[in-house]
Amino acid sequence: MSSALEGIATVAQLSGIDGLKLIGMIVKAASTAKMHKKNCRQFAQHLKLIGNLLEQLKLSELKKYPGTSEPLELFEDALRRAFILVNSCQDRSYLYLLAMGWNIVYQFRRAQNEIDRYLKIIPLITLVDNARVRERLEIIEKDQRVYTLDDEDMKVQQVIMKPEPSKDDTVVLKKTLSCSYPSMPISEAIRKENEKLQLELQHSQANLDVHHCEFIQHLLDVTQVVAATSLPEKSLPAKPIKVEHGYSDAESNKETCDESYRKNTDKQTTPRNTSSVSSKQDLLSSKGSHQYEEWHSDLLGCCSEPLLCIKTLLFPCGTFSKIATVATNKHISSAEACNELMAYTLILSCCCYTCCIRRKLRKQLSISGGFIDDFLSHLMCCCCALVQEHRELEIRGINAGIQKMKTSPPLPQFMES
Repeated sequence: MSSALEGIATVAQLSGIDGLKLIGMIVKAASTAKMHKKNCRQFAQHLKLIGNLLEQLKLSELKKYPGTSEPLELFEDALRRAFILVNSCQDRSYLYLLAMGWNIVYQFRRAQNEIDRYLKIIPLITLVDNARVRERLEIIEKDQRVYTLDDEDMKVQQVIMKPEPSKDDTVVLKKTLSCSYPSMPISEAIRKENEKLQLELQHSQANLDVHHCEFIQHLLDVTQVVAATSLPEKSLPAKPIKVEHGYSDAESNKETCDESYRKNTDKQTTPRNTSSVSSKQDLLSSKGSHQYEEWHSDLLGCCSEPLLCIKTLLFPCGTFSKIATVATNKHISSAEACNELMAYTLILSCCCYTCCIRRKLRKQLSISGGFIDDFLSHLMCCCCALVQEHRELEIRGINAGIQKMKTSPPLPQFMES
């Protein structure tokens, strides 16, 4: 757990703060976020709409009655979790936040859905007969924000997750760290990242989370690689000067980085190197489970969703348009989907077109499979395949109306607070 979050690490430690104050804290934290700035600010804008609504209601009166205090407490608990999420985008390790990118994006989506859901069950809001209140509630319901990962952040994320970064990759990482710590030299930025990642590692070890420990260990290895490649640039003129460039606090750490990355000769670094190499091998061997997952629903399990199955059978363009929107990263209406399907049907290649969309969706969601599997799925039963794809989006909590979608994070990884 990062030191900056130690004072407000749990929902319980934020108890006693009402909804309006929590929204104000979230808006303030969003304005100073270092990562996921766009997501934080969009989330804050949505909460401002809710705050404007709550200002018209006397929520303190609701807490006096058991029947109304419970839903209000659930709503405020959701806001407390949201504050911890937004605040973490400022205080946690930069590399950690980058590597966990899509996981955090999903948490923003879940946080907004959760807050909106609890808002609707607060009795005073649902029962009040006020045109202005109803109007604002409708605005909140229609305010569906798009939470996504920037293209640049996604490129750096891919570099971070490489088992063996190249020289070009380390240059990218050094530039990224320099931008994230503009007032610090690269050596100080690496030391800062190491400190934060070590705290994350300790927290994961305390929770006995093996997969997350391996994940954080990989990030520590990445910082070692960056440190090892940046050392020669500063210490080339004379090796004894290596310690004299502001490395006093992390002297032993940098020396072990240099030794462990090139040759395992130093006795002090042998245990560290062994764990680093083994963790890399574990990450490599488990990368399939981290990057490539299986479908959460069976191809022939469409009968478990009879309404969706019937809807897809009668109006396949509606279901297909939602799938294609996520797969192609651009909004596709039902009419556009219908035109595309009709056009490809005329040249007897409709099945090829739909299976190509399925293939793109698999890549976005990191689902294992091949082109032949996709083709056969749509050839045998196109309706079943569309239902399976639509159900996958629902299970993963991906709003079909969201237009920007690139990839999904490894499911075993999760934000810890």
